[in-house]
Amino acid sequence: MKKQLLIISGLVSMSIGVYAQEDMKEAWTQKYDHKTERVGTGLEGEGEVSYIATDKEITVFKTSNGDVVWTNKFKEITPNLRKIDELIPFWASDAMFLFDKKVGKDKLAVISLTSGKVLWESEKYQGLTDGAISYLPEKKGFLLSLSDGLVFVDAVTGEEKWETKQFVGAIGQYIYENGDIVVINVAPSHLMSLFKAFRNQIARIDLDNGNIKWTAKYNGIAEKKVITKERVYDLTRKGDKLFLELNGIQVFDFNTGATLWTATYDATPDVKKPKTVRYGGSVSGYVKIGVYETTAKPVRVGNDVYIVETTQKRDQKIKKYDANTGKLIWQSPEIKGAKCIPNLFVKDDKVIIQIGGVVEYQGRYMSVSKDANTGTTTWTYTDKVYYENVKPNGLQAFNTSDGTLAWDTERFKKGITNSFSEGENIYVSSGKALYSIKSADGTVNYEVDVKNGGVGNATQIRKHKDKIIVIGEKGVSAFNQVDGSYQYGNKYKRSEPVKQIDNILLMVTENNDFAAFNLDDCSYVKYNAKKDSQQELSEDGNFVWAYEKKDVTKLKTR
Repeated sequence: MKKQLLIISGLVSMSIGVYAQEDMKEAWTQKYDHKTERVGTGLEGEGEVSYIATDKEITVFKTSNGDVVWTNKFKEITPNLRKIDELIPFWASDAMFLFDKKVGKDKLAVISLTSGKVLWESEKYQGLTDGAISYLPEKKGFLLSLSDGLVFVDAVTGEEKWETKQFVGAIGQYIYENGDIVVINVAPSHLMSLFKAFRNQIARIDLDNGNIKWTAKYNGIAEKKVITKERVYDLTRKGDKLFLELNGIQVFDFNTGATLWTATYDATPDVKKPKTVRYGGSVSGYVKIGVYETTAKPVRVGNDVYIVETTQKRDQKIKKYDANTGKLIWQSPEIKGAKCIPNLFVKDDKVIIQIGGVVEYQGRYMSVSKDANTGTTTWTYTDKVYYENVKPNGLQAFNTSDGTLAWDTERFKKGITNSFSEGENIYVSSGKALYSIKSADGTVNYEVDVKNGGVGNATQIRKHKDKIIVIGEKGVSAFNQVDGSYQYGNKYKRSEPVKQIDNILLMVTENNDFAAFNLDDCSYVKYNAKKDSQQELSEDGNFVWAYEKKDVTKLKTR
């Protein structure tokens, strides 16, 4: 037996690292006349542009080749702006909002991204910031969320079309319907002081005149992830019903706004997170941070909805509701000690839940340094996305008919990363092993040591085509989903997955070095970044952008 294991181990080690581990090839690199303190990466394609800026000047360049389209100092663009405290691009409208902010005396200029010319200016709108401005392509205008109401202006001229005091808050997700929008208001933490009259609202607004046709109250805090800006809520329409997935589920009449039924809970996760420090302070730390993916989203099957109920933070339950009436059909026994239940699957007559495992952290980290000779203090901000494992862990199944416990397993009491389902099986990792488990009765189809992949223990798993991708402690590997056999893998530094588009997975280290893995064979191309650099993966996954001091480099991932 020992001899056989040695042979297998040898074969595995031979298959690790045989694929490409090359440096990323440059599509182009450009050195500009000023630093890349603020950056914005546009789309690929003819006429598309990107930019770099400081608080005093900006350069806009072609996304395709880096050629400068225009560059200027802000005071030359318009004498009203000496320096910029905030700039917000709106690619779809070819516009950029520029702000020179002083308390009660904010100055705003809106310029064309492609020409640098001023479209319109105003000192009327005070307190605007990122998140309080929304572009509506359906009407080619901007909705400006002010402290006491909402204003709609023409995108090109700035002409004010209408104003309403009946809707306060930033524009969240909306549904466009026959010239109206049905919209949820939000109040991100950095805007709470602006929206003094804020109250939770969903409203139907006539975009021609600003009339509010109906308004409804919702429960919970509708927000976006602090770095990637993905919504942690979802507003959808199904027939004459409006469904809001936020801290459970809330259902409204689409035509009148009447509340039909709700099943909500306290969504504050019982998960530790770093304490925050203040912007511009003397202590390094996170100035803002959020924890996500702690509670599974509601799952609807036909006329039934299954929800994780977390009101008792460490004694959670599964509840089944009638989607049409909101009637509670059953609730499961308490799931003792569970701090989070990030995954819920409904397979035939079973509801399977994952207890504990990987949760997502997103934060903006501030590093404070002081020059011993000059006494100058420098603040450097770095956006981070990383993952932590929350215990206790487990995998359980309940009967869809009455909510009674169908099966439980001891295999994941000591560890679990994450899971996904397909067909009649659940695929899950304990960190040390990879499993295929029958959802019907918990029977194990296979158990495979993830170290066969040569990249250490698993920190996450993902599905890619007919493979299970294991993101390991030191690289990425792939296993056959059907039988668990090892397929291919590649070692890399300890890193975190930041973004995946199609078959390209971007992995980034703590020092901002990064690698783009091709999940079809786990080959990768890499780039060793300079300190405090920034990087972005293009929307098609074909390029990575590296912003370093005055240099911008466009790198090929394939």
